[in-house]
Amino acid sequence: MMVIDKIALALAVIGTLNWGSVGLFGFDCVAFLCGGPASILSRVIYTLVGVAGLWCVTLLFRDNEEEHGHAPYTA
Repeated sequence: MMVIDKIALALAVIGTLNWGSVGLFGFDCVAFLCGGPASILSRVIYTLVGVAGLWCVTLLFRDNEEEHGHAPYTA
């Protein structure tokens, strides 16, 4: 797994935790920490999380052969 994959996955997890807190408790952690949902910093974080989520979609369609140097074992 490349470094950018790990960063994207970490941002996607942070985003899901934030959405979980919004859904369960009505509390937006990003907005709370960054001065409201319309602040520039909040919008940058929301955008980064969204791009990271799109990047993580590509992980679903990648071939693992690149990482291991051989085809996966099938019995």
